[in-house]
Parts: sequence; structure tokens; C-alpha cells
Amino acid sequence: MTSSPDPADTARDAGPQPLPQKALDTTAERPWPLRLLSAKMAEYIGRMAPVWVEGQIVESNRRSGMSFFTLRDTDADMSLRMTAYSQVLDRLSVPLTTGSHVVVHARPTFYAKRGDLTLQANAIRPVGLGELLARLDQLRRVLAAEGLFDVERKRRLPFLPSCIGLICGREAKAMDDVLVNARERFPEVRFEVRQVAVQGVKAVAEVSRALAELDADPSVEVIVITRGGGSVEDLLPFSNEALVRAVSNATTPVVSAIGHETDAPLLDLVADYRASTPTDAAKRIVPDVVAERHGLAVARQRLTAAVTRRVAGEQERLDALRSRPVLADPEVLIRTHEERLGHDVRTMRHHLDARLARGSGEVARLAAQVRALSPAQTLERGYAVLRTPGGAVVRDEAEVEPGASLEAVVAHGRLTLVRTPANPA
Repeated sequence: MTSSPDPADTARDAGPQPLPQKALDTTAERPWPLRLLSAKMAEYIGRMAPVWVEGQIVESNRRSGMSFFTLRDTDADMSLRMTAYSQVLDRLSVPLTTGSHVVVHARPTFYAKRGDLTLQANAIRPVGLGELLARLDQLRRVLAAEGLFDVERKRRLPFLPSCIGLICGREAKAMDDVLVNARERFPEVRFEVRQVAVQGVKAVAEVSRALAELDADPSVEVIVITRGGGSVEDLLPFSNEALVRAVSNATTPVVSAIGHETDAPLLDLVADYRASTPTDAAKRIVPDVVAERHGLAVARQRLTAAVTRRVAGEQERLDALRSRPVLADPEVLIRTHEERLGHDVRTMRHHLDARLARGSGEVARLAAQVRALSPAQTLERGYAVLRTPGGAVVRDEAEVEPGASLEAVVAHGRLTLVRTPANPA
């Protein structure tokens, strides 16, 4: 069985091969040497045009004829080395110091020997306070137009939070101001403290990270971001757009206690409550237990007095009701109705007796009239009624022929009669 030849062995047997022209053409068998990659990177970066870039000076080292700096992004943890000739720095009206905010016109340069990417500055412009404030004002208008500062978005602070999140500088006096004043007002209050950078390039990232941690903790009911004042430049992280939006999106109420009355950072505008100082923040988020107990005692006294007055008033009304005759002798009401009912019954009986008497007299009178007009009464007076055998009453002698039988009805019986012929005259 014969095996296929190794491509690498075949390539070596064939002699040296030309290097790939493009990075995509490189393989494990045909790699670029490091010098070629560095040369190509230097060539590519060397073709880039100069660029204006903004950042903050965090390190500086000036030597004869040349100065070396580290230029760091003001919002992110990114930096680049920068160099500048002495004549570039000599043109500045104020010397560059650590923390200076600058705009640099520089050309990117790649040093192939060391593999360093450096910005070669040919012009440096420090960003003045007026320009910083103008940028902040522009950002403020943009965020305000989005509604981030609207009063309707503000959340009410809890009356007595069980746990308070505190974001402050490391071993800062502002932290002690909040903790001491809060515990003096309410000793049982509990804090979750996050000590972070509150100045410089790391401030935004660390404050935002601490805010996210405390906002995700369900036991934390309010978050205080504090710092003991400072210059406008020192407070720039608290006007950072990313931090402002993070506070706006937080679900936990946020208190801003930066302690800077003039040129307030944008954090003061987006926070649910702005405290003028860290001490003011402690007084706002924690009630004074002494004052609350006094208020509770006063409320109890007022409640006791109100209940006492109400009970006394009701007792007076009850006594007034019990003093009425109907309650002193409940049967008086029944007797009054009983007497009225007895009177009505007697009146009804009197009228009924009179009506019956009149009716009886009227009946007797009518009965007498009926008896006087009745046939029986006529018969009692000696009269008789003659009837034919058919029962018809005889009213005319022509109705009875001679020799015919008749019945005579008298008051007490009946007689049978025979009509005799009339005698001739």
C-alpha cells in the first residue's frame, strides 16, 4: 500500500515558494513572517489621513524635544499612546496636565519594530470650560426633548426604606455624611454600599455597574449616588449620556446627592430626587425616629381626645333619650293608644246602637203598614173571599151561575157555598 505524498514535503522538494500577496491566501504551510505582517500594517496605517480625536490626558512624560502621553476615552475604558514634538506643546496657552480634556489633530503611526500604534499629534487644543458647558447644554436639550427629565417620570421615594443602596467614592467623606446622618435619624436603617471611582475615566463605568447591581437587588428600595462636590471638570462623569440613561431606565428610585449647587450635572435632572448635599440626602430618605415618635404621640393624644369627645357626646344623647317619658315609662305610649282605642270603640257602639234602634222602629212601622194592607187583616175584620172551584176569586156575581158551588175563605177557615137562584121580584 502506497501513501500519498505530504504537500509540505512536496513544496520543500520543489524549492522556495513565493509568499502570498494577500492575508487571505496565507496557510499553515505558507505563512507570512511577522516582519511582513508588521510592514503591511505600517503601510496600511501610514495611508490613513490625519484625524481630529477627543480624549483625556491620563499620563504624560516630557523629554527633550518629544513628549509622550496616554490619551484615554472619556466614556469608555480605551486608550492610545500619543506623542507630540516640543514645538506643538509650546504653542499651547496653558500646559497640559493629567486630566486635561483635549482635542488632538494627529496621524496614526505604527512602529513595526515594537508593534506599537501611536498617535503623532501636530495640533492640540484644550477643551475649555465654556465649550464643555455648551456641550452639556446641548446634551441636556436633547435628553429633555426625549422626556427623560419630565416630572411625570419621577418616582416617589419610600417613606422608610428597609435597605438603601449607596454609591460613593472610596473612603469619601460623602459616604460618612450619608451613613452617619441616616443612622442618627433611624439607627436600624441598613445600607448596601458600593465604593467606586467618582472622578476620572473609570467613573462612568464603575458607577453604572454599581447602579445595575443595586437596581437588580430586590431588597434595595432606594439608591443614592453621592459625591462631595467638585469642579465642573470633576463632575463630568455625572453628566455622561450613558449614565444618565442608565438612571432613567432604573426601576428603583434614585437620589442624586452630588453636592454642587451651580452648574448642576445632568444626573440631578434625571434623578427622582435631587439632594443639595449628602447630608440632605440622608435627611430626605430616612425619617427622624424622634420626630416620628413625637408625631405619633401627638396623634395618639388627638385621637384619644377625639374619641373621648365622641363618647361624651353620645352619652349625653343617650341620657337625653333615657330621660324622655316614653323611655322612663314605656307603657305610657301603649296606654295612650289604648285609651284612644277604647274611646273609638265606645263611639262606634253608641252610633251602632242608635242606628239599630232607628232601623228597628222603621221595620216595625213598615210591618204595621204591611199588616194593615194585607188580605188576612181584611179577613180579620169579618170579610170573606169567594173562590170558584178552579181557585179564581169571584169579583162579580155574573161570574157564578145559579146552583154553582163556591168556596168562602174567612179569617179562620173555609166554607163551601151554593148559589141559589135569585127570587123574582
